[in-house]
Amino acid sequence: MSNLPPIQSSQNLKVQLVRALMNQGKARQKHQSFVAEGVRLLEDGLRSTVPLKFALFKQTPSTRSASLLKNLDESGVELNLVDDQLFDSLSGTEHSQGVIGVFEIKSFALPEKADFLVVPDQLRDPGNLGTILRSAEAAGAQAVLLPPGNTDAFAPKVVRSGMGAHFRLPIQHLPWDVIEHLLEGLAVFHANMQGEQICWQADLKQPLALLIGGEAEGVSPEGASLASSSLRIPMAGETESLNAAISASLLMFEVARQRAWSKP
Repeated sequence: MSNLPPIQSSQNLKVQLVRALMNQGKARQKHQSFVAEGVRLLEDGLRSTVPLKFALFKQTPSTRSASLLKNLDESGVELNLVDDQLFDSLSGTEHSQGVIGVFEIKSFALPEKADFLVVPDQLRDPGNLGTILRSAEAAGAQAVLLPPGNTDAFAPKVVRSGMGAHFRLPIQHLPWDVIEHLLEGLAVFHANMQGEQICWQADLKQPLALLIGGEAEGVSPEGASLASSSLRIPMAGETESLNAAISASLLMFEVARQRAWSKP
């Protein structure tokens, strides 16, 4: 790898593929691939079972990137050095660490007997969705099911905000009829600032799904029809509502807290 000259042409097929994967949901779907940028994300990916197809490195990588480059080169991963200016034109971050990996979108198996699922509904903001994925993985959710109307879970900004959740958590875009089937037998709690139950008084130890609506539009009619109850987070201040990702995180960790306390 080190003997090959750096890629300098924007017409290079791998450069074109990375650009398409970073900007087009249709390209991610067609190639069943997504982009992860930065040393931390690539290290997370390499520790997972998600296949790394290839990586692009700046011609003059950072010290940490150079160490990762050496390890990948020794492990036989396909590596491509890219001219610094061309790499920077691809990068989705202001201060790039100089490494981009293309990973396969792996379809993790859904749990046979689900008891903790998360269903974001009409989440348009990539940062919010990524934070929800990160919190879902940390709180022990078994899967995140994404109905139509959400932003693409494998878009670069979502992947960055997810902080490695994409390599460990089942994340699936599904139609509502499939989601309805998967939620059978679960209590479906809709997060709502005017909810029927206070979150820490509700029984969240039972098998359940949390339905998280987007900040702009809330839940869709399809999502609302599946909810069996609603939860609210009490607030002492005068703030009208919480960010969707913060609300979701608080509720997910309340599920985790109740279940941890209920164990002998």
